[in-house]
Amino acid sequence: MQFAAHDVSRLSRLGAGCAGVATAVYGAAALPFDAVDPSPAPALLPAGLALALSVFPVRRFSVRVTGYLLAFAAAVLGALALPSHPAAGVATVLAATALAALDIRLPAPRGRVRRFRVADPLLAGAATIALVALVPRMFAPTFPDGHGPVPLMSPYLAGALLTLTVGAILARPEAGPLRTSAMAGAGTTVRRALPALIAVPVLAALVSALAVRTGISRPEAAISTGAILAALAVLALIAHLIRSLEAADRRHRELVAELHTGQEFANTLLQSMNEAVMVLDANHRVIDVNRRWRELTGHRHEDAVGSLPEVLPPDGTGDWSVRHRDGAEVPVLATMAAVPGSDGAARAYVATYVDITDRKRAEESIRAHAADLEAGNEQLREANARLESALAFKNDLTSMLTHDVAQPISSIASLAELLSADWADLPDDIRHELATKIDRNTRRLIKMMNDLQLLFRLDTGSVTARRTPVPIREVVEAAVAESPAGEGAVELAVDEDVSALADRGHVHAVVQNLLANALAYGEAPVEIRAERQDESVTLTVQDRGPGIPDELVPNLFGRFMRGAGLGLFIVRHLVEANGGSVRYEPVDPRGARLIVTLEPATVSS
Repeated sequence: MQFAAHDVSRLSRLGAGCAGVATAVYGAAALPFDAVDPSPAPALLPAGLALALSVFPVRRFSVRVTGYLLAFAAAVLGALALPSHPAAGVATVLAATALAALDIRLPAPRGRVRRFRVADPLLAGAATIALVALVPRMFAPTFPDGHGPVPLMSPYLAGALLTLTVGAILARPEAGPLRTSAMAGAGTTVRRALPALIAVPVLAALVSALAVRTGISRPEAAISTGAILAALAVLALIAHLIRSLEAADRRHRELVAELHTGQEFANTLLQSMNEAVMVLDANHRVIDVNRRWRELTGHRHEDAVGSLPEVLPPDGTGDWSVRHRDGAEVPVLATMAAVPGSDGAARAYVATYVDITDRKRAEESIRAHAADLEAGNEQLREANARLESALAFKNDLTSMLTHDVAQPISSIASLAELLSADWADLPDDIRHELATKIDRNTRRLIKMMNDLQLLFRLDTGSVTARRTPVPIREVVEAAVAESPAGEGAVELAVDEDVSALADRGHVHAVVQNLLANALAYGEAPVEIRAERQDESVTLTVQDRGPGIPDELVPNLFGRFMRGAGLGLFIVRHLVEANGGSVRYEPVDPRGARLIVTLEPATVSS
């Protein structure tokens, strides 16, 4: 079908070109006679050339401008012949003007799709004048003397003008009255009947002429016969138009019924959807809503239609919320989609909402369960950490017991065995020395057991401090007297009036452990100094040893440092239980200094 339409278009343009050339030839042939009797015939030369250029295959600007100039020149020549040949001049001006405005279209009136072409009424006027000039000449044989009414113009000129107008119509087959892309209807019927309308007067003239020549009837009867034929043709055309209009009306009713059925089906489909749907126009005004939307929002259909929604979801699909009539927010999965028009712009919008309240509840439940699991995992991690700490404590304690406790027990056992076996042979001084060593190791074991017991109490948090004013010098002297330090190994620099608010037993244990640590890992003499500062009492134990290695300082007050290692760990916990603190400072050039800070108190007299 496309190939056939293309061929018809080419044939139509070819016919238009031939009509232009024929009109130009006639105009050129009339030039010698124009000097004797001036007429619009010479104007047909530029008009025919303009028609030929309008169908020229190369659509260049220069060719188009040349065609317009030739058409304008033809219109001027036709206007110059108006005084002597008014009908021919008007027809020439109309045809030439139509050629100049062949591609000009005005905006379409409201309710119509196609735009109005300026050349159509001009060509219709020129063709009408040419036909009016030709028809009387057709009826001339019907008159008695063989001569009809005085013609409006020469039949050759009228034929040339008719050829020019027909060629102008054929030049643009896709526009004007010959366009084939229009929908079926009355216009199509007129275009199909146009050849019959032109042929009926011609046939009427031939019949009338034949009647006169054969003597069958008088001239008036012949003319009446032609008029009757024309009237019958017009009546037939009217009847055909009526049938076409009835068919068009019937088709219109069918289309309306189909549209109504389709609208009912679409409305039924819309109302039966499980998703809430809202249809909006291009200005986001509500056109329609379905039953599920009314249930979701609590609004009535008449309240929603024609209104503007408060908020609309963004384009695409995502989580959203709609407000119920009672003010509650309903979580939904919203989809906003545009309905494009023929020009690509959005002509409407469709918003779809799916209630996801159950999904949100499930998500919240899953999140709560995940939080509970995370809390349980945190508790498990803490329990694992405590188990790991307990396991490390057990391993350290086992190591200490197998090393530090076994040594004094072995010493006691061997010394006791020696005394028991050689008691009679040993002198008194040796017996006393061995007994003293057994006592010293026994005291060492007792101290270890006491430290372990205190360690267990510290771990369980059962150690409490009964804080009272404690004279520091008195406690320090008692701790030094109980230590195995020799004479001159400890130097005291503690004033009599220095006292701290603490548990006396805890302070005694702190001094014992600090002094034992200094004697075991430092070098004598060990200096113990206590003084009161602004808002605290500082107790300092300093030795002259090599100091504490830097890698041990971070864990200095932890469990099991340096063998038994319980001393400094116990010191830290006892000092903190009494509201104080303990820290380490290196001494330049040699030595280690441990400083205890406690709250000051006044000793009552």
